Amino acid sequence: MQLAERLAIATDIAEEAGREILRARESPSYEKRYKKGNELVTDVDVAIDRMISTRLERHFPDEPRLSEELTPDRETLDQRGPLWIVDPIDGTVNFAQGLPHVAVSIGWALDGKIQVGVVHAPILGETFTAIRGQGARRDDRQIRASLASSLERSLVATGFPYRRDGRAPLLRRFSAVMQKCQDIRRCGSAALDLCNVACGRLDAYYESVAPWDFAAGLLIAREAGARTGHVYACPEGIPEELYGEHIVVAAPDIYSELRTLLKNADEDRHADTSS
Repeated sequence: MQLAERLAIATDIAEEAGREILRARESPSYEKRYKKGNELVTDVDVAIDRMISTRLERHFPDEPRLSEELTPDRETLDQRGPLWIVDPIDGTVNFAQGLPHVAVSIGWALDGKIQVGVVHAPILGETFTAIRGQGARRDDRQIRASLASSLERSLVATGFPYRRDGRAPLLRRFSAVMQKCQDIRRCGSAALDLCNVACGRLDAYYESVAPWDFAAGLLIAREAGARTGHVYACPEGIPEELYGEHIVVAAPDIYSELRTLLKNADEDRHADTSS
């Protein structure tokens, strides 16, 4: 099957999921619970994950899936061959609180390299797509990443983990970037942050997230001309394009400066700890 056909099917599925999200927002009687003690999940997340899984199995039988709610086993990242990577609702807290930054993210990788991606934002009414080597689009229009040349004049996005004890080490990074850039945004959806870099609304993004949060958005940002990578080298055995720790995505001219700034902030923290 051609990549364009795969993307068309994935986009149709993502938009169907988006309609389910909109219906759920109209009558918010869904149940909420916390997994791992602090990460919000609703029964809408699970229902949409199940719907996406059923549709993918119908079109692509026996192709493995990595999804946040139903099949979150990251050991599939080490396997060669095809892999669907799904986040039924990226921005669950936003969804539950009535905020608009909510997205369905579906990516398809082959041998650890992302080939197609779609991020659909139902409340905002936007769909971002990309095919490897063929550029990125928002709805029917080609998009390009920012041409920012100075971090001082750049708008940067990031996020923080649900675990409160995991936030403190990131505050030094936040402070270092805040002192250097124009301003920082935190919308609560990694997939949409990446798409906003892709279309130039943001100049850069950094965070550590799960594969389902970023796989589709990373391809979209890269295909739009953003430079993508990590603060630190990817561990051996994990495909670099599916490794979600210490991601950096930025306009090409500010990528190295931002990456160095983040790394230096970490080194300063370690120096303070050891002194």
